[in-house]
Amino acid sequence: MDDRDLCFTPATELGRLIRAGELSPVELARAVLARIERLNPRLNAFLTVTAERALREARAAEARARRGALLGPLDGIPYSIKDLESTAGVRTTFGSRWFENHVPTVDGAVAGRLRASGAVLLGKTNTSSFGHKDSCDNLLGAPCVNPWNTERTSGASSGGAGAAAAAGLGPLAHGSDGAGSIRIPSALCGVFGLKPSFGRVAQHPSADYWAARSHSGPMTRTVRDAALMLQVLAGPDPRDPLSIDREPDDYLAACDGDLAGLRVAWSPDFGYAAVDPQVRALTEAAARRLEDAGCRVEERATPWSDPIDFHRVIYEVGVGARQDDRARERPEWIEPSMMRMIETARATSAVDHSKALMARSAFYDAVRAFFDDVDLLLTPQMPVTAWPADPALQVERDQGPTEIGGRPTPTMHHRLAFTFPFNLTGQPAASVPCGFTAERLPVGLQIVGRWHDDTTVLRAAACFEALQPWAEHRPPED
Repeated sequence: MDDRDLCFTPATELGRLIRAGELSPVELARAVLARIERLNPRLNAFLTVTAERALREARAAEARARRGALLGPLDGIPYSIKDLESTAGVRTTFGSRWFENHVPTVDGAVAGRLRASGAVLLGKTNTSSFGHKDSCDNLLGAPCVNPWNTERTSGASSGGAGAAAAAGLGPLAHGSDGAGSIRIPSALCGVFGLKPSFGRVAQHPSADYWAARSHSGPMTRTVRDAALMLQVLAGPDPRDPLSIDREPDDYLAACDGDLAGLRVAWSPDFGYAAVDPQVRALTEAAARRLEDAGCRVEERATPWSDPIDFHRVIYEVGVGARQDDRARERPEWIEPSMMRMIETARATSAVDHSKALMARSAFYDAVRAFFDDVDLLLTPQMPVTAWPADPALQVERDQGPTEIGGRPTPTMHHRLAFTFPFNLTGQPAASVPCGFTAERLPVGLQIVGRWHDDTTVLRAAACFEALQPWAEHRPPED
């Protein structure tokens, strides 16, 4: 195959070819690095490219392959890490001027597991500053843009990962998700993204282990590639007191089978969310398509009211607590969108914050009760397609649409109505590509599972992929 086809080949197939001695990890790394060199100046998906390290790791993988001593299914496979994850010896900026030249001496939990797998690190992908918003721009340079239309955003905060996966800049991308940051760019860039159950993938280091809302997970072009990556990432770690204390399931095996007997609910808007008409039509058709996998899909009202008010308190107080000292020290290094969150946090009382945390507990109880007789919940992923990413306006304001489907969406949180609820509850949730609008922009369907039931989410996603494949669609390059 030619280099372009090689760059779009799934990791599952690349691994088979490497094990069979039909593909050199060095050849693969060179092909992907050449593609990054050509496309990244236009996409800005990577903040740092680790070409020398990648080739060194690829040569080591090739030597292991020749000895028949591969370390596992990811050995020799290229991957990227979001630049919110510390990587020993590699620049890690957190999308911030404070860390523009920061090089950690130790790996984070995710980086350490990927390094130990024998996979080949391509570099660090772009993110908004400290991951605080859903557009992928920061003060370090040009914004990351969408491979399907480079005048549009990739989404964020794992925007570089979404753009890289969509454009064939590596088959495996790491993302993290505190209010939707895996699923937002996955939906807007037309790739698969999985936010595993909270604690499925350990978080370390962390400024607040008890904050209980951020999840790391895979972003890939196929469901089985994500399962392969999750197998390496998942598992307990004593450094993270909230990591799930049992060994992970066989996630690749979980992708097999049908959905016979499952009870599946569909909600187009939760009764309160704004949704673009084209997005609603495409996602509803996709939800109904899953009935061909053996389940029954029923539209159901959800019993909870809009959690946006208490979610905003929790989210913005979290941002403010982490960044308040930096904002006082160098306010010119704080984007206006983040500064507004910090100012909100400063004005929020401890009593109001505690009430928001108690409201979160009540919300969890309501969602848990809903899932007592539901195995999966289907919703639109993002209520709108990718919005303009104007470099002249980056970091100056909230760039997202202020109206969707004729309804006001004055803040980022209003357009994340389908994502952040499942950070509040910690449930597994995936975004699967389900079609394109008339503007040829991708749309995603969300699949939400019960507490700790990542395997059923993966199986449902794999069933939908079999019914309506998406990986053959490639963004334009000219």
